[in-house]
Amino acid sequence: MANKRFFNIFNLTEAEAIDLLDTPCDKLAEDESRYVAASHLINFPTEASINALLRAIDNDDDELDNRIVRRKSIETLGKLQAKQALPAIRKCLVEADCYTVENAVWAIGEIGTEDPQILSEIAQILEREGQNHRVIIHTLVKLDYKPAVDRIQAFTESTDEATASAAISAVCRFTGDYTQMERVIAFLFHPNRNARRACIQDLIDANYYPAIPSIARCPVSIVFRLRAIRLLADIGVERGEIEFSEIRSSLEKTLYDHPQDLELIHEYDLPPTMEFLIRQLYETDFGLCYLATQTILDERASEAPAALSATYEEEAYNDYGAHYHVMKIIGWLKYQPGYELLIEALNNREPQFQKSRAAAALALGELGDERAIPLLVACLETKIWDLKYAVLMALDKLGGTSGCAIAANDDDWLIRARAAI
Repeated sequence: MANKRFFNIFNLTEAEAIDLLDTPCDKLAEDESRYVAASHLINFPTEASINALLRAIDNDDDELDNRIVRRKSIETLGKLQAKQALPAIRKCLVEADCYTVENAVWAIGEIGTEDPQILSEIAQILEREGQNHRVIIHTLVKLDYKPAVDRIQAFTESTDEATASAAISAVCRFTGDYTQMERVIAFLFHPNRNARRACIQDLIDANYYPAIPSIARCPVSIVFRLRAIRLLADIGVERGEIEFSEIRSSLEKTLYDHPQDLELIHEYDLPPTMEFLIRQLYETDFGLCYLATQTILDERASEAPAALSATYEEEAYNDYGAHYHVMKIIGWLKYQPGYELLIEALNNREPQFQKSRAAAALALGELGDERAIPLLVACLETKIWDLKYAVLMALDKLGGTSGCAIAANDDDWLIRARAAI
């Protein structure tokens, strides 16, 4: 299910969004955007909104702004799962604009269809150059169109790792022969971060539980790994195909997120300066962040507290990636003056800092300060599963037994299972 926390951010009514979307491009005021309107209509699953989005698709003005609005309108109709939009979206499959075609394929996958002619048309797009073949493969698998398997097979040797990963996974699922899934697992440790992220999704889609330990070691953001392990655990446990005991170690290593538990794929040519290491904590490739963290802990522990404090005050307080890494390192350094900073992070309810809350909980466990126990226990009232799980792990170290009694009655099976240990 899509995360809707950020959907309704434009402060428009449905009528205002429809009027804006219907406004010709040359009549727009400087601060008006039809793209914003097309995005905002996700909040209104009504006939009026759907019709407005269909009118936007029907607008064949070839100006770039209008092409972008058409793509977004197709995407929104897909998110709304508007079945009445299927004929209009189907027409877009033959367009020259590759991004419009990509969005049309994706939207049809969201809406769903068993029409063999439409599915055949989607499969034929695999033969076009310049398309995002990964999206097409995913859609064909989602719609269970097995006749596409031969076309998909051709992409298992693609030079684009994300496409190859999707194709290998798709062929395994269509044929029932999963012997090639180790090739997908190998992409978890590819130098290209997009390849690493993409194959995680393919392992999720394939419900490939044997990959869980490898996913836990993949040097990408904890967000991708936790999501994968959680989804696989939910499906596997519900089906009776795996047990909590089989995924617990991988899950807890992922939550703890120490670089020693990861397979680091980067290395330094020269000994890095402290300034360089701190800047690495801001990288979007978390593989680089983890290497910097390990190096700080191994080689620069004595000077790290001052450097971390400085970067926090200057920038990391507002950068959710670096903020996360700073919280973790404070805990591993057992830097007692960082206690108040960790408490602040524990209680930070801004969505973009969510992973820092669990990091702060675990870091407080590392500090060993029992003042944190009631503050951690209070977090068990949250709806955020990974924070609750991290709290239970932290309380294990601090000796707070009351948390388990609360968590034993949690709505989440995973939290109950952890509390029962």
